[in-house]
Amino acid sequence: MSSPDLLEGCTSGTARHMATDVTIRLVGRDDARALSVVAAALQEFGDVEAACTRFDPASPLMRANANPFGWCAVPKRCFDAVSEAHRAYQETGGRFDPRVLGDLVAMGYRATLPFSGGPVVAEEAVVRRRLALPPWRPQFRVRAGTFAVRLGGLPIDLGGIGKGLAVRWAADLLAAAGADVLIEAGGDCMARGHAPGGGPWHVGVEDPAGDVTPVAVLGLSDLAATTSSTRVRHWTAAGRSVHHLVDPRTGLPGGRGMRSVTVVGPDPAMAEVWSKTLFLAGRHAVATEAEQHGIAACWVADDGVASFSTAIEPYVLWRRS
Repeated sequence: MSSPDLLEGCTSGTARHMATDVTIRLVGRDDARALSVVAAALQEFGDVEAACTRFDPASPLMRANANPFGWCAVPKRCFDAVSEAHRAYQETGGRFDPRVLGDLVAMGYRATLPFSGGPVVAEEAVVRRRLALPPWRPQFRVRAGTFAVRLGGLPIDLGGIGKGLAVRWAADLLAAAGADVLIEAGGDCMARGHAPGGGPWHVGVEDPAGDVTPVAVLGLSDLAATTSSTRVRHWTAAGRSVHHLVDPRTGLPGGRGMRSVTVVGPDPAMAEVWSKTLFLAGRHAVATEAEQHGIAACWVADDGVASFSTAIEPYVLWRRS
């Protein structure tokens, strides 16, 4: 997502969290209070990352992952993220399932790989199909202000939905301050209110092949747009090209024939969930899935052709021919 033409008239802040640059642009205010609110919203990303990262063995999530059959006390941000992940699992009929951590680790994605430094080869990697997972039944407990989870047997990865939740919670904080704002975090964004000068925020859908011209430009107000793509997080494992969007039904990278899916919706976390779910449907099923669920989506196939669902058309201001 990008909106490089909308800097004027904004108080802006940027920070690096969740392996991406997070930028917040707040309209029409240029004072200490505006800077403070932006800083607090950026800190939401840091808080979610600290609670939910899988790349720190001491994080609350990884402590819970270390004993997925037992109860583990966690901070509220981690508790809420696991709860939201389970809700997404139920809403998608299990097609979104965070229990793919073991598959990612087996394929060599054990730490933050240097994706920006050229081709990546994972050492000691295994790429293999596995059996379908059993139903996911985590448990949640709140006692005397203490939050605890029991993950239900398998470790989980909250990377994608965690970023969507951070966007949601940051946007809620800014909305409470009465701000028109755009939040961008890699492939996820949230547009509240109006852009400088009025009207919707103009958000570009990036080309997953790396072309500087966007696939489309969307006009968004009080809406999120999120993208699931293989553009950055792909590597070579056991001699095979793989990526991070794992199909929970097989344990293998999914989305045959796909490069990216962008979803527009009121909530960035669920838009993130559906962008991944539609991606995993693959080129031959993505249109049917999007139309059946009434999802506003744009997707790019591996031949570079972009397609648009009926529900996204009202937001499309321009598309590349």
